[in-house]
Amino acid sequence: MKRGNLPKAPNYTNAALVMGLVNLLWIFMTLWALFGLPVVLGLSYLLNLLITRIGARA
Repeated sequence: MKRGNLPKAPNYTNAALVMGLVNLLWIFMTLWALFGLPVVLGLSYLLNLLITRIGARA
């Protein structure tokens, strides 16, 4: 097996971000249908706080 001539790995960043958005949307829609909009708004606020805290740490 040749070790020196490996092909470049594909960049799947955009695909991962799009699928993350799709998953977040269906989860929020399911929670909205089961528990109502206030639960979705509260969860989204908590996610925003978590992302902000992680961003401040890095």
